[in-house]
Amino acid sequence: MRFGRQASWRFLALLLAGAALPGKAAGQPQQLGVRHRIDVVVSAEPDAPMFQRLRGAKGELSFTVRLSANSMESRFFGMLHPSFPDLVVPDKADKPLVQQTKLWEEDVCHQRRGLPKVTVTRLGGRFGEGEGQVEISGINRHIGLLVPPDELTPGIKLEPGSDDRGSFFAFRAQTRHSRLNVDLKIYPIDCFL
Repeated sequence: MRFGRQASWRFLALLLAGAALPGKAAGQPQQLGVRHRIDVVVSAEPDAPMFQRLRGAKGELSFTVRLSANSMESRFFGMLHPSFPDLVVPDKADKPLVQQTKLWEEDVCHQRRGLPKVTVTRLGGRFGEGEGQVEISGINRHIGLLVPPDELTPGIKLEPGSDDRGSFFAFRAQTRHSRLNVDLKIYPIDCFL
């Protein structure tokens, strides 16, 4: 009988302790997590054909980004399709075609599990008017298909850096013929779970 009462009390104590675990105790430090923001900048190499005959020409660009950002707290997989309709080819190569722009941002804080996986899969656009118009169509190489005329090489790792938005990791996709760069900056933002 005494053994049965002790076992009952131990079971009750374990049950109460287990019920208290999900809640946070007063003064317990919160766990540091992260969320990510991805910005994009589009520029052209100094030897890009557009600087030879299209300075000051108006145009537009669009591209496709495949994004996978998965954790226990947040899951995202999809294609992003940003477009920039009113661009002007700069007079110098040190100016970007598209200023730094937010592409995507997580709204949920999650455990640290590495960077989101981003790949630029297509870049298209046109600059100029009439007979002088230039079409841009850069795509990734695919197994079993001919190499595209303006091959898009994704995943070129750039040096990490920091700016007024914080520290970032950067990756570049570059077209071989039109010599355009799509730079993706991934900002890890500290937050509490």
